[in-house]
Amino acid sequence: MLFCVGCQWHLSSGGNEKNEVRISIERFDRLERHFLTSGDDASLRQMNTEYPVQTRTLIEDMLRIGHIDEPDIDDRFISFFQDSTLQTLMSDVKEQYADISDIEVQLTESFERLTEMIPTLLTPRVYTQIGSLDQSIVVVDGLLGISLDKYLGTDHPVYKRYGYTEKQRAMMTREFIVPDCLSFYLLSLYPFADEAQAAMHMARIQHVVNKAMGRKIFTSDNVKAVERYVDSSPGISTDELLSM
Repeated sequence: MLFCVGCQWHLSSGGNEKNEVRISIERFDRLERHFLTSGDDASLRQMNTEYPVQTRTLIEDMLRIGHIDEPDIDDRFISFFQDSTLQTLMSDVKEQYADISDIEVQLTESFERLTEMIPTLLTPRVYTQIGSLDQSIVVVDGLLGISLDKYLGTDHPVYKRYGYTEKQRAMMTREFIVPDCLSFYLLSLYPFADEAQAAMHMARIQHVVNKAMGRKIFTSDNVKAVERYVDSSPGISTDELLSM
């Protein structure tokens, strides 16, 4: 199942202890960038060998430039990223995300709380990538991919040039990476069945994310309504809440 968000799995057994959760983000984006800037065939082979699902998902499902086994896919991959906008995004990702240790700490702490709330939860394998402004977060086969090109800051000129609204750009920052990871990972595990109930279902997920983050990231009226419901239903579990 591929779950992409447009706006992996270090398995942990049920009943995780806090010290069992340790998320180390895999820098797939660095290997990707090295191939795209050097054309080194060994880099693409390494991508396919060490990150087969990530590479296939990026090339086939996100960029949609062809099949991973096609003989000229390396040339198409490089050609696609010759676009000046994508070159800018790659350069800015390299500069802004040279160090992501803070994000690893936040993810680890948040998943510690989340596994206390949902003891059967499996902790995903997390990686970073560079896309083409399509999806922010990708969830597939227990992998959680972060497209760093979607988190370069509210005032990034590319976002303004491509018509992202002020409200959208406010969430395209480093601070929203972890909340987005939690939100859409939970949504992949607890999808909504009724489109008419999508807004309230997402509010329930955002309420849980607030708890996992230890602070209120999401504060909409729907989230506040969920808070009131939970306060009046002390016996309800997080799993029950998200399964409603």
